[in-house]
Amino acid sequence: MTEQSSSHATNKSVHNSNTTSARRDFLYYATAGAGTVAAGAAIWPLVNQMNPSADVMAMSAIDVDLDGIEVGTRITLSWQGKPVFIDRRTQEQIALARADDAADMIDPAPDAERAERPEWLIVIGICTHLGCVPLGQKSGEQRGNWGGWFCACHGSQYDTAGRIRRGPAPRNLDLPPYTFVTDTHLRIG
Repeated sequence: MTEQSSSHATNKSVHNSNTTSARRDFLYYATAGAGTVAAGAAIWPLVNQMNPSADVMAMSAIDVDLDGIEVGTRITLSWQGKPVFIDRRTQEQIALARADDAADMIDPAPDAERAERPEWLIVIGICTHLGCVPLGQKSGEQRGNWGGWFCACHGSQYDTAGRIRRGPAPRNLDLPPYTFVTDTHLRIG
């Protein structure tokens, strides 16, 4: 009978050991799960604050009525906090830009790739060197040797297609995403 009692006590000890181990594992997993949820809840506001604000999202696309903009006129709009230059080019400006397609350039790009419709050039008005806003939008402002835009900060000069021709800027003026909804209605963004 002592053997049975000893065997029964050993089985009970093994059972208690397995139960204690299972409880310990459950507590480890529950604590790790709660810690993960708490860390996620603490980190989410930090990640979420990097999303664009509501006013920027509201300006993610803008509609522009081009009706009434005379040939040879340049206007400036704000899109996502950046100036956008819209130039209704003259036939002379278009011809000059097309003639310069074969010229030696810092960032070669044919005029036809830069202007979806030849008379309308739409570019982001930020110099690609250090982010200054180039001159040339207003009548009488310096436009550089190529008749486009002139960045007074470091002397970058852009042609009538917004291509960099001289100066430290590494690339052409950037093009925003845009589509012509109708002949006189433009959507930027």
